[in-house]
Amino acid sequence: MKRGTTLFLKIAVIIIGLPVLAVCIFLVPEIADYAAQLAADVAFMKYYTLIGLYAAAIPFYFALYQAFKLLSYIDTNKAFSQISVKALKTIKYCAIAISIIYVINMPIFYLIGEVDDAPGVILIGMIIIFASMVIAVFAAVLQKLLKEAIDIKSENDLTV
Repeated sequence: MKRGTTLFLKIAVIIIGLPVLAVCIFLVPEIADYAAQLAADVAFMKYYTLIGLYAAAIPFYFALYQAFKLLSYIDTNKAFSQISVKALKTIKYCAIAISIIYVINMPIFYLIGEVDDAPGVILIGMIIIFASMVIAVFAAVLQKLLKEAIDIKSENDLTV
């Protein structure tokens, strides 16, 4: 396969990472300050919010890196290999980690939604949780299919 066939997808992976980086730089500190103002009696709320939201960005970017590596494997005809299965497995674990981190951070969304009387904020937190779980299930299915395809390929190579 030619090296540039997945160029569009690689660019898409980079473009997906840019808005999240902008949110991490500009919006997360403001959200943490706002959460600290809402829960003034809870001293650690600002740091709880900062750590929680930044902790979710780490597996997100690691999953994007693994997706980029997976696209590189496709470019170099290593799509049906154990390293591709490992990349999908890592993406699955990153998506599960993001869901767990946002479940732990759900009180922040609830607090902001209750004070502002905006149930959409709570819905945003739930959408992030469910979307990352869908990605985890999809990656698990792709991992299993790829592993079975590799097994069939190796079986056919031995049959010759």
